[in-house]
Amino acid sequence: MKRNIAVDNKTISEMLEEIADILEVEGERSRFEVLAYRKAADTIGNLQERVEDIYRKSGTEGLMELQGIGKGIAGSIAESIDTGHMKKYDLLKKKFPVDFNAMTKVPGLGAKKVYKLYLELGIRNMKNLKEAVVKHRIMKLEGFGERSEGEIKKGIALLESSSGRMLLGNALPEADSIIKKIKESGLAEKVELAGSARRMRETVGDLDILVTTNDSEKVMDFFTSMKEIGRVLLRGPTKTTVALKIGINCDLRVVSTSSFGAALQYFVGSKDHNVRVREIAIKKGYKLNEYGLFNKKNRNVAVGDDSEVYRKLGMQYMPPEIRENKGEIELSLKGKVPRLVEIADIKGDLHVHTNHSDGSSSISEMAEAAKSIGREYIGITDHTKSEPVANGMDDKKFMKHFADIDRAVKNIEGISILKSAEIDILKDGSLDLKDSTLDMMDYRLASVHTNLKMPREEMTKRVVKALSSGYVDIMGHPTDRIIGGREPINMDLDKVFQTAADNGVVMEIDSFPGRLDLGDENIIKAKGYGIKFSIDTDSHDADHFKVLRYGIGTARRGWLAKSEVINALQLEKLIKSFRKF
Repeated sequence: MKRNIAVDNKTISEMLEEIADILEVEGERSRFEVLAYRKAADTIGNLQERVEDIYRKSGTEGLMELQGIGKGIAGSIAESIDTGHMKKYDLLKKKFPVDFNAMTKVPGLGAKKVYKLYLELGIRNMKNLKEAVVKHRIMKLEGFGERSEGEIKKGIALLESSSGRMLLGNALPEADSIIKKIKESGLAEKVELAGSARRMRETVGDLDILVTTNDSEKVMDFFTSMKEIGRVLLRGPTKTTVALKIGINCDLRVVSTSSFGAALQYFVGSKDHNVRVREIAIKKGYKLNEYGLFNKKNRNVAVGDDSEVYRKLGMQYMPPEIRENKGEIELSLKGKVPRLVEIADIKGDLHVHTNHSDGSSSISEMAEAAKSIGREYIGITDHTKSEPVANGMDDKKFMKHFADIDRAVKNIEGISILKSAEIDILKDGSLDLKDSTLDMMDYRLASVHTNLKMPREEMTKRVVKALSSGYVDIMGHPTDRIIGGREPINMDLDKVFQTAADNGVVMEIDSFPGRLDLGDENIIKAKGYGIKFSIDTDSHDADHFKVLRYGIGTARRGWLAKSEVINALQLEKLIKSFRKF
């Protein structure tokens, strides 16, 4: 089953995950080997730099410095980069010719269930799965039933609804790499990302990059020869479209220096925002398009960047994240666009996991990593006992865990380490630890992880009870959605937000690219209740701290200011603030 494969992070991560799936169903390997491949897949999948670049620069030793990558897995990754093949993967796929990667993305279908569908019904891929659902073959299978088949049908529909779009967290690092290389080539004067990726939308359909240059032909030659490029779809002097190996298209546009500002304004969008800005331009006697802002004498009067376009129109500059025609135009005309939160504002991270539960690094390693990027404090939020798959701890284990945090505090200078936990909100709305354990924490972060399909009224009652307990300071990833993979839990958000406001509970913005929860629209809704927010990374290893940029982007899309974000506070003010907002 030899075949050429791309060596991008996404593909390598998916191969490692599929190896783990096959080893799990094969049942001949230890649970630890399966877990090792899953951790490696997670590390590579969330890496914010190209794994190939790390390997080319530092060899297998560089790969082994990544969290969860041992010698054997590093060798397999190196093999795939060098040869386009991963021998272990190819051999396992010959024995198990099933598309685990695609089918396990369907909510409720783990590797073992996928394998059972293959053994019992001969289902190998998504096409077979959809056919089996239509013919109601799955509901007749032992261990599934009518309800399971219905959930699978819904899951397939959810996946197909996001088809053709990619998580921002997968697309943006590739855009960064391309832009960096073009800048370093010296062939272009200006290079900027445009499109929905610049607006930090949670998923993107393609990438748009604008450049100015004195030699369009050389820039296009350089661009089309990049290793990120799968194939060239369209080649021209001012626009080239390529299919990237990661599975998304990218347009490179060459524009004149005098048109650059207008082109950037136009191609950043959004469409609705641009329509309103053009209307304003017409009212003021201008013509605005991607080539410039022209006065009545047909002279381009905005030859700088996109901020000059807005300035000439008497408008305050609007950050790209809020250019969605949702009120930013009106505020801009009044000069009242708020200053939005920035990465530099964030003092600490209040959702961090270690190897005491399902993280891959120690308390000290996570603290040192956070300190190295300028964090002043972190909160350790390992899982509680109702999450056995995540090595959740009971009250007794938390006592030892807190003692380990105390020891780490004594050995590390320059960063504060807070005691907390990601506490499960149980089915009845109670919390997963004793009050005496909760009392020992600096703050408490609580999340819903189980019984996600409860009826709306019951789920609302469950969450409201937890937030009213007096023991919840932050609600973690509040809707529990997985973008393109799991719908938000069904609850009355107005009741939940009102309860949070009444009890001083902060809503989290989980920065992980597959979550971004709360999303931008719900951030805006929660703001209306006067709720505060915490922008956290939900880090499970040191490299995950880099995903903060996505949480910040989502917060900015939700119009959040620094004053509305609790982890932009100094530590002393933060501790005093809990349950007092």
